[in-house]
Amino acid sequence: MAQHNIRATYMRGGTSKGVFFRADDLPADPHQRDAILLRVIGSPDPYEKQIDGMGGATSSTSKVVIVGPSSRSDCDVDYLFGAVSIRDAVIDWSGNCGNLTSAVGPFAIAEGFVAAPENGVASVRIWQANIGAKIVAHVPVKDGQVQEEGDFELDGVAFPAAEIRIEFLDPGGSEDGEEAAGGMFPTGHAIDELPVPGYGTFQVTLINAGNPAIFIDAETLGLKGNEMQADVNDNAALLATCEAIRAHAAVRMGLGATAEEITAKRPHTPKLAFVSLPEAYIASSGKRVDPQSVDINARILSMGKLHHAMTGTGAVALAVAAAIPGTIVNRLLGDKPITSLRFGHPSGTMTVGADAVQRDGDWVVTRAIMSRSARRLMEGVVYVPHQVAEPAQPL
Repeated sequence: MAQHNIRATYMRGGTSKGVFFRADDLPADPHQRDAILLRVIGSPDPYEKQIDGMGGATSSTSKVVIVGPSSRSDCDVDYLFGAVSIRDAVIDWSGNCGNLTSAVGPFAIAEGFVAAPENGVASVRIWQANIGAKIVAHVPVKDGQVQEEGDFELDGVAFPAAEIRIEFLDPGGSEDGEEAAGGMFPTGHAIDELPVPGYGTFQVTLINAGNPAIFIDAETLGLKGNEMQADVNDNAALLATCEAIRAHAAVRMGLGATAEEITAKRPHTPKLAFVSLPEAYIASSGKRVDPQSVDINARILSMGKLHHAMTGTGAVALAVAAAIPGTIVNRLLGDKPITSLRFGHPSGTMTVGADAVQRDGDWVVTRAIMSRSARRLMEGVVYVPHQVAEPAQPL
């Protein structure tokens, strides 16, 4: 029997890759949809290689995106992101992927959801359905087509491409979704004392910006802040400590009832990042990152491992935390608002920015900005066995 086929586009967005689908090409039933998407990516896989699927066996490449016409009058498309667990039959729909956000605009134009000018820049208004937030992608267009080639270089990506500017509007709040509860600081504090049974008490910043995120000083973890992937991912004790902090912080943020529930069902968000004053290191590309070239160093964990660069939403949260006095990030920068931040990550450096204003004594961030690039890698159909594509029992 021939396999079932579904239209799909394989795209790079920022330092991530994922399989993109039109919403009308997938079942409306979420259980059936997720069963199909898991099989497309090649999960669950006890070997953690995703050989029998489109996933790349890393947190940066085990991702799916669903795009369709927006249900809102102020947006062009609705965008839903799924982080697919490699080993388990879990798709985490709790947060956004800032990197793949940069590919949503180009995909929307290519699929005819958005009419682009003949030449210039198309502003694609995106409703991020996971977190209930509005994002505007400014996509370069030439001869009526998305311009993918260019000279914009992004550390963590081997080849240059056209620059896509992304604006995250009101990144510290959302109109819908659970992340709206509690606002930018769900506990009401820029820094919290977080007790973690068996590990100690840690000072952390718990913030909702782009995605819920947790910031901790690298020194608190016994780190310098210039560590590379092997330094962290080969240290099982450190990874266990980081996951315990992440899970207990998520409970403090109101994102789950227990730490065990967070670890089992919510691996994608919140993410834990550690920051430090600049320390020199050799990036994964071989480029030397000198202390004078960055304001801080930042490292972020994604799906239980240290990310090879920086997640897009992590960069947004970092920019927001840098703009607000009193946070772990801003404390390193001298307790003054920072509107443009250059930071070092394992693949090199990156610049992000956030606009912050004070209203009635509280800091409010109106938008965060970063630049990324995106490229279509393949268009066509993906195949799944018929027994998966047909209606099945809930997972």
